[in-house]
Amino acid sequence: MPSIFLTGATGYIGGAILTRLLEHPLQRTFTITILVRSAEKASLFNDKFGPNLTAIVGSTDDVKLLRNLASDADVVFACTDADDLAATKAILNGMRDRHSDTRVAPILIHTSGTGVLSDHADGMHSSSTIYSDLNIAQLEGLSPDQPHRNVDLAVVEADSQGYVKTYIVLPSTIYGFASGPLVDAGLQNPRSQQIPKLVEVSLKRKQGGMVGKGKNWWGNVHIDDVADLYIHIFDLLAKGSHPPDFAHGRAGFYFAENGEHTLHSVGKEIAEVLSDMGMGSPTPTTFTEHETRLYFPGGTSLGSNSRCRADRGQRIGWRPFRTTRDMLDSIEAEVEATISQ
Repeated sequence: MPSIFLTGATGYIGGAILTRLLEHPLQRTFTITILVRSAEKASLFNDKFGPNLTAIVGSTDDVKLLRNLASDADVVFACTDADDLAATKAILNGMRDRHSDTRVAPILIHTSGTGVLSDHADGMHSSSTIYSDLNIAQLEGLSPDQPHRNVDLAVVEADSQGYVKTYIVLPSTIYGFASGPLVDAGLQNPRSQQIPKLVEVSLKRKQGGMVGKGKNWWGNVHIDDVADLYIHIFDLLAKGSHPPDFAHGRAGFYFAENGEHTLHSVGKEIAEVLSDMGMGSPTPTTFTEHETRLYFPGGTSLGSNSRCRADRGQRIGWRPFRTTRDMLDSIEAEVEATISQ
């Protein structure tokens, strides 16, 4: 039976992918191993979702364990920290070990993000630069100092050495609530980061906010559409189907977006929801320097431009259907969920 190893099973993206694998029509034909931090969660996973799923207690900090688990897998879904180079190298070393044993290149479907495209606009201006995942020369012009880029380059280099086939998925701003049996069991984080963070800060200041003038642009994509892209790639590999532009390695970048928005439009939607609740005006205001230091102590990319088109995914048959309007419409529920925490 083909074996799958997935990291980030309790996370927003990883949990959504795992849910689809558990519900996959061919689920009985493969095994799944996941890594979780607590024995309690491991027991819950093993009790509720066996027998083809095995939860191992550990973390991505344990590079020896990561290497061993990756060496046992035909397919690895890496869905944790996109900037964790040590963990990525451990997974790649394990996959090299597997190739040495089997002489067959295993598959790595790695999670990066369109933060790799970000600039330093600080919300003050837009950008006319739009990246396509079909334009490899354009992507290779990115600085190695960009967020996630050093990890992406290590993944591509591994593919070039021939011991692994790599597919890198780069989600844009993900929104929406994850759902399914993992969420119902309390085993998966159901919420994203960017928009909930804006909501949280806006509630604390009792006024919808934004970075600078909010003129910057980001792509957006619903969590269900993101998970569908991973599974679509997996299904093509399982079928041995190779449509045009289904690439790995140097060309194996897959943006996940289905529309784009300005930060101002998100801040405005939040401000209108809060205003309807009696907090502040319906017009978003700029975060002050004090608020930025207080609420975003590590800095924020929310004011950057990160514009892209998911051309490769569309070419291979991925069909996202939720749009920017759906993203904006989801904000009221995000506000309600934050208040009820």
